[in-house]
Amino acid sequence: MDTWVRPIRRGWVVRDEVPGPDVDEFAEPDAVVAALAAPGAAGDTLLAVQHPARTPAALARGLDLQAALPSARAALARIRSRHYRSMAGFVAPYRIEGMDGTAVGVLCLVDVRELTAGGSHVRHTEDVYPHVVAERAAVLSGLGCATSAALLVPSSGGEALTEAVSEASAGLGLPDVSTVDQSGRRHELWVVPSGTLQERLLHAASAADLLVADGNHRVAAAGQTGSLLALVTAGPQLRIGAIHRVLTGTGLSSSALAHAWRGVGLDVAPTTSSTPPDRPGSAVVLAHPANLRVTLPPADELTIDHAVVEHLLFARALGVDLDGPHVHPLPAGRPAPPGADAVVQLAPVGFETVLKVHAAGLRMPRKATYFTPKPRGGLVLAEI
Repeated sequence: MDTWVRPIRRGWVVRDEVPGPDVDEFAEPDAVVAALAAPGAAGDTLLAVQHPARTPAALARGLDLQAALPSARAALARIRSRHYRSMAGFVAPYRIEGMDGTAVGVLCLVDVRELTAGGSHVRHTEDVYPHVVAERAAVLSGLGCATSAALLVPSSGGEALTEAVSEASAGLGLPDVSTVDQSGRRHELWVVPSGTLQERLLHAASAADLLVADGNHRVAAAGQTGSLLALVTAGPQLRIGAIHRVLTGTGLSSSALAHAWRGVGLDVAPTTSSTPPDRPGSAVVLAHPANLRVTLPPADELTIDHAVVEHLLFARALGVDLDGPHVHPLPAGRPAPPGADAVVQLAPVGFETVLKVHAAGLRMPRKATYFTPKPRGGLVLAEI
C-alpha cells in the first residue's frame, strides 16, 4: 500500500452536531466576524477556534492571532471533551448528497511532503493568496489539529474509488455520523479501523495521482505540519461552479470601467442581461448604472478567463493591486458584498480544462474553481 495516503493516527469524531455556527471555509473575514458576533455563537464554538482573532472577545482586547491562540487551544480541548469521541488509526468512508450533486470518498491523512516534491502524487491546482496561507498555517500549527478537510480528486480512474467506497458503506450499516448542513446537504460517514477493509479503501484512494479540488490554501498551510486531512473522492456527481470577481472601494461607475477597458483594446458593450456567461471568452459585469458585456481576447485552452480578468481588466486597465483590498472572489449564487462597485461574472471552468492545466504542469488562477459538494468541517478532527 502506498504510504502517502494514510489512516488518521489520532482523531476525534463528532457525537452529534458540530458546536457553533456553520460557516463555509470560503467565507470572507467580515462574514466570520459577523457569525461569531451573532447571538447563537456564544460559548465554545469550532468556528471561534478556527478564527481565534476574530471573536468578539479577541477584537475587544485587540489581540492578534498569536495572542489569541492559547484561548483557542483551551476551547478546542473543551470542545473535544464535550462533543467528540477520541479514536485512533481509522479512515472514514464519507457520503455527501444534496442539491449540487453526490460524492462518496475516503476521509484520511495525506503526507503533505509529497505535495511539494517534484514527482508528487498530489498536486496543487490553483495559485493561492499568501496572506491567507500564512494565517491558516499559524492556526494549524498553533492548534496541532486539523478541523476541516481538503477535497482531493483522482486525475484518472475514479470509478474504482467510488465503487469501493459505495460497497464499503453499504456493508457497514448505519453511519456513525449523519447530519444535514445549513444548505440541506446530508453528510454521512462510517468509522473503519485497521484491517482488510481499511487497506482496501486506502489502496483505492491512492491508485491515481490526486488533484486539489478544494482547499489549496489548507494544503499550502499544511506544509509546516507534515500531514493533510483530506476527503479523496471522484464524485460520482462532483460539480464545478463559477467563481466571479468583485471590485470594491474603487468608486468606478460602469462608464468609467468601460472607458478603461476599451483603452486596453477590449470590446465592451452595454447589456440588459445579468446572467453569467455559460462558456469561456467573455464576462458579464454587474455595475452602476448599466451592466456591461466584455469580450475577452482570444486565448488558448490553458489560458483561464480569471487570469485575464485579474491581470488585464484589473491590474493593467485599472491599476488595481490584485493582493489589495479592492478585489474579492465571489462564488456563483452568493450575494455581492455591500458597496460593491462591480461584479465581474465568469463562466465555470470545466474539469477537462483543470486536467489539461495539470497535465501541462501549470496551475489554475487562484479561486477559479468551486467544486461541490464539499465535506463539512468539524465532523472529524485530526491530530497533525
